Amino acid sequence: MTPITLNTLKALKAKGEKFSVLTCYDATFSTRISQAGIEAMLIGDSLGMVLQGHDSTLPVTMDDMVYHTQCVSRGNQGSLIMADLPFLSDADIATLLNNAARLMRAGAHMVKIEGDHWLAEGIQALSQRGVPVCAHLGLTPQMVNQLGGYRVQGRGEAGQLLIETAKKLEAAGASAFVLECVPSEIGQAVTQAVSAPVIGIGAGPDTDGQVLVMHDMLGATVGHTAKFVKNFMTEAGDIQAAFEAFHQAVKQGQFPAPEHCFK
Repeated sequence: MTPITLNTLKALKAKGEKFSVLTCYDATFSTRISQAGIEAMLIGDSLGMVLQGHDSTLPVTMDDMVYHTQCVSRGNQGSLIMADLPFLSDADIATLLNNAARLMRAGAHMVKIEGDHWLAEGIQALSQRGVPVCAHLGLTPQMVNQLGGYRVQGRGEAGQLLIETAKKLEAAGASAFVLECVPSEIGQAVTQAVSAPVIGIGAGPDTDGQVLVMHDMLGATVGHTAKFVKNFMTEAGDIQAAFEAFHQAVKQGQFPAPEHCFK
C-alpha cells in the first residue's frame, strides 16, 4: 500500500471519508493489519492489560513502549504508526521531549498523549520540534483512579469544556485526537470544531476514524466487554478477514452502530 501519512488522514477528513485504526503490539500482526488496508496502527499502553495481564495501563514503562514500537515498525507495510506515551512519561517538558524522541526513533510517526487542557504546553513543545502529537481526550485510562473507574465522560457541562479543550490543544499544535467514551453528540461536535482528524472509540459514528483494541475486535477480550466493542471474528471466520471486515465497516459507516454508542 502507498504509505499513509498524517496528510493522508487530513485529506480523508477533508473529503468526508472515514479511516480505520487498530492497536498493534508486534511485527506479525503489524504486517497483517497493514495488509488489510487499515490506515493507522496504535501501539497502545493497553498492552499492559492485554499482553501483560495488569488491571490498568499504569504499570507500562517507556522501555515497554519502545520495544513494542520497534516490533510493530519492523512488520509495517505502510500504515501510519502512533505510539502511546505511558503514565507520567510527560512529568516535565524535558522528560516529555526525551521520551517522545525515543518513540520516534523506535519507528513511530506520531506520539499520543493523554490528558486535558493542561497538555497544551507539552504539545506545543513537541510540535515545535517536529513531533506530531495525537491528544487523547474524554476517558483517559491513565487517570482511571482519579476518574473513579472507566466511566463515560463529557456529559452535561463537561461536554462543552471538552470541545473547548480540543480547540485549545489544536491551537497548541495537536495534529490529531483520540476521543474515548463520550456521548455521540459530543463526538460529532468535537469533530466539527477542529480541523485535525478525530479518532473515536466509543465516541459515536461521526468521528473521522474509529479505533479498537485488536484483542477486543477479535473476540479475545478477557472479562467485561465494553459497549463500544464489536467482535468481528464472529462472522469473518479468520483473523485476516476480521481485520478487513473491520476496515470496511468503518469506511462504509456501518461501525459503530447505535448499540455501540453512548447518549
